[in-house]
Amino acid sequence: MSEKEKIKIVAQNKKARHDYFVEESYEAGIELKGTEVKSIRLGNVNLKESYAQVRNGEIYVLGMHISPYKQAFQADSDPARPKRLLLHKREIRKIAAAVQQKGYTLIPLKVYLKHGLIKVELGVCIGKRLHDKRDAISRRDAKRAIDRAIKSNNKVSGDF
Repeated sequence: MSEKEKIKIVAQNKKARHDYFVEESYEAGIELKGTEVKSIRLGNVNLKESYAQVRNGEIYVLGMHISPYKQAFQADSDPARPKRLLLHKREIRKIAAAVQQKGYTLIPLKVYLKHGLIKVELGVCIGKRLHDKRDAISRRDAKRAIDRAIKSNNKVSGDF
């Protein structure tokens, strides 16, 4: 089994790559309760408005919404509680130094299962300006047009 086959993406923050340039990314474990683990395995997690902060030498994800597990008896768990990320101290120090710079922020990019463990890909990002977003959209549209032209040209030449 290859490395790709062992990873199952549960949730992605697609808006993050649209709104930010990702400078570096880190893989982190996440501290969860039992019912949260079951809920994430079912795909009931939302990263849309989430971000991360460094507090007292630890990194916490804020705004990550994990829907309550339906079959659980325990109904008092807060779906948007801050969740601690599990990283090495040297990685936390490196991330904290990067975030200290003006304009940088920590954004969870995706949540996935790797060898049965729940992992979070954390990105050190800097915000895009409006003209950067427009450039990305125009490049994407141009690439689509080129691909369409190549595909239609291959269909025409294949008929002979």
